[in-house]
Amino acid sequence: MKSMTGYGEAAGQGKRAKITVQARTLNHRHLDLQLRVPREYLSIEEEIRKAIRQRISRGRVEVFIARSQLRGQGRKLELDERLLRQYLGSLRRAKSKFGLKGEVDVSLCASLPELFHVGEVEAGEDDEKALVLRTLNLALKQLERSREREGRQLKLDVQTQIRTLRTVSGKLTHEGERITSRLRDSLSLREGENLPDGPKETTEAMGPNFKGDIHEEVVRLKAHVEELARLIKELGPVGKKVDFLLQEIQRELNTISSKAPQLPVVQLVLAGKEKVEKIREQVQNLE
Repeated sequence: MKSMTGYGEAAGQGKRAKITVQARTLNHRHLDLQLRVPREYLSIEEEIRKAIRQRISRGRVEVFIARSQLRGQGRKLELDERLLRQYLGSLRRAKSKFGLKGEVDVSLCASLPELFHVGEVEAGEDDEKALVLRTLNLALKQLERSREREGRQLKLDVQTQIRTLRTVSGKLTHEGERITSRLRDSLSLREGENLPDGPKETTEAMGPNFKGDIHEEVVRLKAHVEELARLIKELGPVGKKVDFLLQEIQRELNTISSKAPQLPVVQLVLAGKEKVEKIREQVQNLE
């Protein structure tokens, strides 16, 4: 079992840049992926999303990828050779036409700053793609460990609630048997009194679904509780399955209290519903 909440972070460094990945997950009914990437990595955004979806199937996932240029690798100086060629040509023509003296040397370039342009080094997709995906994978591993730690705590709590539900189911079985026994005794007495409608009422009341007989509901309740105990031991996402099973348990408890509204039964049903609600609260955090 994994919790839907967790955090993971990792960093990696290449030839030109350092990559930092932060991943956070929160509760959400479905998979809601929120991705923030630098413009340099827009071309591999779909591959990043695919890597995340392979590891996470449910919850709100926020992933932030930052790129910082290494010192000395982020900027480059470019010489405008075409403009310099025009300067040199013009100076030679002026020297020849007007009889000027002197030589043109490199000091000319230093006096003409417009010959130079400082630009940013573009990220190399092939160079950094593997680095980004590798760093993302490390961050997702950290995130998964975080979610597994919390998931283990959730599992322990759910198992405690399941043990109580088993106890409730067992006591409901006992109460159901007592109710059925009392109903049979009561109907037998009525038959002995030879009431005009006695046989008819006896036939209807003691049918397979007569009011007060909760045997079938208790059997189904026990089966659902055992399935719940098995389900939380499964590998992989179980949150939606557990939520559905809790609805079935809740339905059986409601039917039991409706068919047998005696105080001991109602008290047991309320205790069972309380545990179902506690499990439901925990399921909101399960993947």
